[in-house]
Order: sequence, then C-alpha cells, then structure tokens
Amino acid sequence: MKKMAKEFKEFISKGNVIDMAVGVVIGSAFGKIVASLVDNIIMPLVGLICGGINFASLHVKVKDAVIYYGAFIQTVVDFLIIAFCIFMVIKFINKLNRKKVKEEEKPQPPKKSEEVLLLEEIRDLLKKRK
Repeated sequence: MKKMAKEFKEFISKGNVIDMAVGVVIGSAFGKIVASLVDNIIMPLVGLICGGINFASLHVKVKDAVIYYGAFIQTVVDFLIIAFCIFMVIKFINKLNRKKVKEEEKPQPPKKSEEVLLLEEIRDLLKKRK
C-alpha cells in the first residue's frame, strides 16, 4: 500500500499532470465563454439575419417527445468556434517550434575523411614546390 501511495505521489507531482490539470480548468472556462458568446451574441444575430428565428426554441414534436434541434445547432456552432480557436493556437505553437528547430539545425559542414585531408595536404605541398 505504501508503494502505491509513493507511486501516486510521484505521478501527481510530475509537471505534465499539473500542466494538464491547468489546461482542463482553463479549457472548461473557455468553453463557457464560447457557449455564452454563441448563445447570447452569435445565434441571435444569425436568427435575426434568417428572419427573426430563435434557434433555442426550434424543436420538433414526435408523439410525446420534443426534440430541440435548435439547441443542437447552437452546440455545433460552439464546437466549431472552439475547434477553430484550438487549431489557431496549435498552428501558432507549431510555427514557434519550427523556428526553434531551424535555429538549432544550422547546417554543419560535412566532416572530411582522413583520406581527403591527406590528399589536400599533398596537393598543398605540391603547390609549394612549384
């Protein structure tokens, strides 16, 4: 039991786990902001452009069941906005990483073999003799 507790403590103390937890909390808050943006600003404007439609109230009644497909449309718009934002952040991070890789991978001149070095030395000595 002590061994498992020790392993769990090591696991939870790693930076990656803490970074992931912070990312989840920030992502959750960002999702709420986007949901509010879509529900309160974007969809009312889209509804106004489409002739005064209130997407939140769009539904179909099938027998006793009510299917709110307007809420589904709003959720899809939420997803698309969040996916686009994540895409842009990842694209930006990849661009920064490419710059780092290019800086680190400065081409080094190829190393000459001993034979080539010896031949160059002989060539230089022959030039001096003339």
